Amino acid sequence: MRQMRAGFLQVMASGYFWFSLFLFSGLLFPIALLLWITTVPFDRRRYVLHLFTCIWADLIIRINPYWKVQVEGRDKIDPSRIYVMVSNHQSGLDILVLFKLYRHFKWVAKKELFIIPFIGWNMILNGYISIERGRGRSKLQMMDKAAGSIRAGNSVIMFPEGTRSPNGHLQLYKTGAFRLALETHTPILPVVIKGTHLAVKKGRFLIQKNDHIKLVILDPIAYESFSHMDSKEVSQLVYEKTKQELKT
Repeated sequence: MRQMRAGFLQVMASGYFWFSLFLFSGLLFPIALLLWITTVPFDRRRYVLHLFTCIWADLIIRINPYWKVQVEGRDKIDPSRIYVMVSNHQSGLDILVLFKLYRHFKWVAKKELFIIPFIGWNMILNGYISIERGRGRSKLQMMDKAAGSIRAGNSVIMFPEGTRSPNGHLQLYKTGAFRLALETHTPILPVVIKGTHLAVKKGRFLIQKNDHIKLVILDPIAYESFSHMDSKEVSQLVYEKTKQELKT
């Protein structure tokens, strides 16, 4: 009986989360559109709209009593600096959690996300960068757009694993983000997410209770410290730092 009750509560909590996600997104998107219309003539980086999007994502997390997110090391991010930000990828929740950085950046995200009503439309307004999986040409276009975004004064954030981990274990890092850092002479900011795979498992509708989700910002890695390396060596360096943090 107790198990049935727990299962019922989980279904109700999951329904509440997905309903509130799209309800609040539907209510907030017109504000995002208005912000875009009024600020884009003088805010080419869309700084104001991105900040609003951070608030939007933070609100979605805060209204869910099942989750609590702790952020460590935000003070390590210099708002005046541009970074290639890289994060491990445990869950679909990671995107919401990373907005809690409250720093300006452009996402590199799979193309399918951009067609989601309200959420994807807002990503388009923000000028985030899409990539189509499995298409070499799309990857080249993404790299060109990401490099151009960095030159325009924006940090760029990527998931080097390429896809969500099925079990929370760190997957090997691909080299694209690190080639970008090398080619643009940009410092790397490693970010580590803990516990989101326990909150929303890959491919699942039901959410789980987890009030120990953490977003940990590691020390930035200056370009000068890895400029002599190739992209594989840099990816391994950041992978090991991330793996070590996940053990703590």
